[in-house]
Amino acid sequence: MNCVFIQLRCEPGKTYAVADAVYDREIVSEMYSTSGDFDLLIKLYVPEGQDMGKYINDNLLDINGIQRSLTTLTFKAF
Repeated sequence: MNCVFIQLRCEPGKTYAVADAVYDREIVSEMYSTSGDFDLLIKLYVPEGQDMGKYINDNLLDINGIQRSLTTLTFKAF
């Protein structure tokens, strides 16, 4: 499994609805509300052999209320 962190910026007033929709899909390991440029921080594991971009697009970014995302890929832990 490949670990990625995804930050989501939501439409004004939609953060809780987006968070509920993300949680309902049961694909995230952890999710946090954040301050700053983005509203939510998600830790997600992409299954081995899956195209990361397609997996994220098909399973997360089609949720209504998401304005923008920032995905950070992770590599070997130290």
